[in-house]
Amino acid sequence: MKVDLCVIGAGAGGLSVAAGAVQMGARVALIEAGRMGGDCLNTGCVPSKALLAAAKSRPEAGYAAAMAQAAAAIARIAPHDSEARFAGLGVDVIRGWARFVGPATVEVAGRRITARRFVLATGARPAVPPLPGLDQVGYLTPETLFDLRAPPGRLLILGGGPVGVELAQAHCRLGVPVTVVEAGRMLAREDPMLAEEVLDRLVAEGVTLIAGTPVAAVEGAPGAVTLRLADGRHVSGSHLLLATGRRPALEGLGLDAAGIAVEEGRVKVDARLRTTNRRVFAIGDAASALQFTHVAGYQAGVVIRQAVLGLPARARSDHIPRVLYTEPELAQIGLTEPEARARYGARLTVIDRPLSGVDRAVTDGIEGGRIRLMVVRGRPVGVGLTGPAAGEMIGIWALIFARRLGVSALAATVLPYPVLSELSKQAAGAYFSPQLFDNPLLKRVVRLVQRYLP
Repeated sequence: MKVDLCVIGAGAGGLSVAAGAVQMGARVALIEAGRMGGDCLNTGCVPSKALLAAAKSRPEAGYAAAMAQAAAAIARIAPHDSEARFAGLGVDVIRGWARFVGPATVEVAGRRITARRFVLATGARPAVPPLPGLDQVGYLTPETLFDLRAPPGRLLILGGGPVGVELAQAHCRLGVPVTVVEAGRMLAREDPMLAEEVLDRLVAEGVTLIAGTPVAAVEGAPGAVTLRLADGRHVSGSHLLLATGRRPALEGLGLDAAGIAVEEGRVKVDARLRTTNRRVFAIGDAASALQFTHVAGYQAGVVIRQAVLGLPARARSDHIPRVLYTEPELAQIGLTEPEARARYGARLTVIDRPLSGVDRAVTDGIEGGRIRLMVVRGRPVGVGLTGPAAGEMIGIWALIFARRLGVSALAATVLPYPVLSELSKQAAGAYFSPQLFDNPLLKRVVRLVQRYLP
């Protein structure tokens, strides 16, 4: 079989490449051994956000109903990612495990496929830490958690990143006692002040957080798990969920046969997302440290431009937002304050404003929430938001970062009244306030104008 483009992996990135390429007229083969839609649809973004929604809106319905709501969300979206839909678009969908047998050929299900270009979009798998005793007690991962229908008696979550924190709040609201254990700082990637606001909310709701303490060993048996911490403490529960990150799924692909190098556990790519085999691109979790569905979709567009249209394109990462979907939400784009201070020093201006200063927050009775805006010479280098719909409010900043606009672009924008996004405009205006209102020279000019203005 010979095609123009062979995509390996039917997750978010692979599906985007395949759909775009075939509708532009390319001959496309799509290879997938597991479920269409990949991790995002089946075990990641979709079920976790549906679980959070159920825990917020109908916690009294119970755990089984919340898990059923997550399953229903998957079922509703699945047709869009289905084999039938892509076959209808003209994609040759091949089920099985792909393995490179040469620089331009893969073998799958007894067939050999030769292509002008390949795209590796194989996603990632849960990372399992090498803890003594872990294999004896049994554990859950985000891939297996959503198979549960009965609530855990007490849930232990190992890992205080976004996945662990989101699932902790959801389970706590559904009546499950939860303890989260993190070796370092909880939500370590986020602005410390904004992260504290989220973590304080979790503690207030009843989640137990243990940070800065590694786990030395796991003891017990299935249904009775104990974490022995490095400081000598013991934490027990009925179920253990590993939320310790993800590693690229590259096993069995025969990358050596294709001359594709791996670096630090990921496929090595250049700024164009090409691997060390110029015929092969890699996108999404297989090649990127930014393991987000929207990153894979963005990278799919970069690849289509090159592999299908023959046009130059390079990937960026400075304009990529990320969102923690807890309550309150936490959204970030660019640098956090510690990162910005380390890079820019005294040139950095930090604007910090509470959401309570926005009229819509007053009318809606919203407590808490804020924006932290980092600016260097009129250009934003980082923005962090907490509060309801922070993930929506970060969208306007994503546009500003993508187009490399200055803070003045938002200061000059007219927003409807009243909206929560007024917080961002207030922050942009606050950057210019000292130049306008604390400027002696400007005040003298204004007095002269007022004296002589006809």
